Amino acid sequence: MLGIPLAIQIAFIWFPALASVILSFTKWNGVNGLHLTACQPPPAPAIGNNGCWYGIQNYYQAATVYPEFWPALRNNVIWLTVLMLVAAPLGMLFAVILDREIRGSRIYQGVIFLPVMLSLALIGIIWQLVYSQNFGLINTLAGRTTGADAIDWLGNPRLNIWAVLVEATWRQVGYVMILYLAGLKAVDVTLREAARIDGANAWQTFRLVVFPVMRPINIVILVVTVIESLRAFDLVYVTNGGHNGLELLSVLVTNNILGGASRIGFGSALGVVLLIISLIPISTFLYNTFRREEVR
Repeated sequence: MLGIPLAIQIAFIWFPALASVILSFTKWNGVNGLHLTACQPPPAPAIGNNGCWYGIQNYYQAATVYPEFWPALRNNVIWLTVLMLVAAPLGMLFAVILDREIRGSRIYQGVIFLPVMLSLALIGIIWQLVYSQNFGLINTLAGRTTGADAIDWLGNPRLNIWAVLVEATWRQVGYVMILYLAGLKAVDVTLREAARIDGANAWQTFRLVVFPVMRPINIVILVVTVIESLRAFDLVYVTNGGHNGLELLSVLVTNNILGGASRIGFGSALGVVLLIISLIPISTFLYNTFRREEVR
């Protein structure tokens, strides 16, 4: 029962991840044979320098001579921060409110969860209509649809990352809400009753009793939020192809591996950077969580 899922996970998750780490130290176009001999110095022909061991040159070139790397890294960190500090708390707030079985809670759940049912590409198209410079909903309501007063939400590199983050948050809130609702329904009712008897108000009950009990849900939400934020691709690609202020590491990985250059090694190096960024918050959270458990 455990061996088959574990084998599938190793084959489709761990092996590709390890292969990407190895490929990040090579210079390979995906066509020529791959071997582990060192690449020849620059005077050698380009064809002879494919499928060879490149060391840390891919990482060095990304950090020094690849102009899109640092903007993409910054945007990925911003994306992760916004989903962690805005989308996740909002989803938890909606879950706490709807858990009280207010009138029409089922309707509210459906409305908030609806964006999760839509594809990210479709969400990008819908919000393009909202953000349209001349015909969009926001500019129309603000009366700024013509001339110099029209706000270019998706074309202005100072605004478009925040505009697209609104789209991502709109979708992520519903996902987090459903996860927290499931966690809240699983909390033992007697714990809340005991806290109420002890004189705790609603906020104290949630902060000191309910929230710590939902530690497994918190871990799941953290992992899901990190994954969703760092694999973001569809929204920015639909908007402008991931350029002009919307650079993301996932877009750069795709452009280098699947683009005309076929820079498998360089694209893998960018993917490893993305992997490291994702592991930092997850590992830190898990370490602190289990360390507190050991202290108790």
